Amino acid sequence: MNKNQIYTHISSKNTWYHIDFKEIWRYRDLLKMLVKRDVIIVYKQTILGPIWFVLQPILTAVIFTLVFGKIAHLPSDNLPSFAFYLCGLVMWNYFSDCFIKTSDTFFVNQNLFGKVYFPRLVVPMGTILSGLIKFMVQFFVLIFVCCYHYFISGLISPTIYILFLPLIILLMAIFGMGLGLIFTSLTTKYRDLKFLLQFGVQLLMWLTPVAYPLSTVSGNYQLLLKLNPITHLIELLKLGMLGKGFFELNWLIYSSIIAIVITTIGLFIFNKTEKDFIDKI
Repeated sequence: MNKNQIYTHISSKNTWYHIDFKEIWRYRDLLKMLVKRDVIIVYKQTILGPIWFVLQPILTAVIFTLVFGKIAHLPSDNLPSFAFYLCGLVMWNYFSDCFIKTSDTFFVNQNLFGKVYFPRLVVPMGTILSGLIKFMVQFFVLIFVCCYHYFISGLISPTIYILFLPLIILLMAIFGMGLGLIFTSLTTKYRDLKFLLQFGVQLLMWLTPVAYPLSTVSGNYQLLLKLNPITHLIELLKLGMLGKGFFELNWLIYSSIIAIVITTIGLFIFNKTEKDFIDKI
């Protein structure tokens, strides 16, 4: 017997809270392959290719500027409308991509899961990392727009709160992944939840200050928006990048706790469901 051989024991009797992060690390090459697949192959047969990474938020920000800024005359905290909308959209797109794509983990990869063993959590982690690459491309566009308005027009003033950017990205990623893990686990049994997902994400966007500043909302409606943990992450990004936005440490702690709790619940439910989901689909 070769002493250098590595044996992997596969069992369905692991407890529902067992997550083997060492095993996930051993499959890091698979993780890299999944990230490459999501980033490159998805746009391989398109005319514009990865340029869509940039066009999507830009075109949406242009539409928001025309509809909400020029036609509806909605305020943007006295900030350049295009920069204001682009800032919110770039961050929101990362969250929604993490959420929606993770929520399809079991259905999109059911053939792969049924043929070969690997830690199933590698797939949603790949989704998060590939989404991060897309986010960084879009974020560089946002930086360019902010630099223009800072050095040329002088209409924005970035603040020290931009140092919270790594925390904002991390919380957005784990919150989106956590919700996605919960949904992908539930949809193996309740298929109709898939039809509600797109509508739910769109509704959540309007309950998040992406197309309007939080400062324009008052009373109980503002409290409702503050209870949305994503609100404080997007407002903090606007405060750091553009110089205006809402920030209170207590609300940031609240958003962090909600993201951690949701992700923990999602991981546990996902770990429990992945043992027998092939029999349910």
